[in-house]
Amino acid sequence: MYKPSLNLGAFFAVLAVILGAFGAHALKNILPDDQLKIFETGVRYQFYHSFALIITGILYQFIPVKQFKIAALLFLIGILFFSGSLYAMSILTSKGISIGMAGIITPIGGLFFIAGWCYFLLGINSKK
Repeated sequence: MYKPSLNLGAFFAVLAVILGAFGAHALKNILPDDQLKIFETGVRYQFYHSFALIITGILYQFIPVKQFKIAALLFLIGILFFSGSLYAMSILTSKGISIGMAGIITPIGGLFFIAGWCYFLLGINSKK
């Protein structure tokens, strides 16, 4: 098993539960519906990729190839860029603060997710 991936996956899953509850209860009365949906998208993708980190960490035990370590790193960066930027964007936009060019961080985070899944695929098909 690859413990850093398992630890990060569990940490980000816990954080996703906390942020999801925060969004559903505290932000529900503060954010407009369109911004709340953006926040919820960040939580959803954080959950997906928390599970991806955990699965990657488990698979590494059976197929110990570097592609899984790279996939884990890419999933981590994707969570930080994609979900993190959506959280910031939804809250700042609702306060009337323009994020300007910082909005490009979200699709860059999406590219990290895609690259992570590509490395995951390479890992499960590696000949070890």
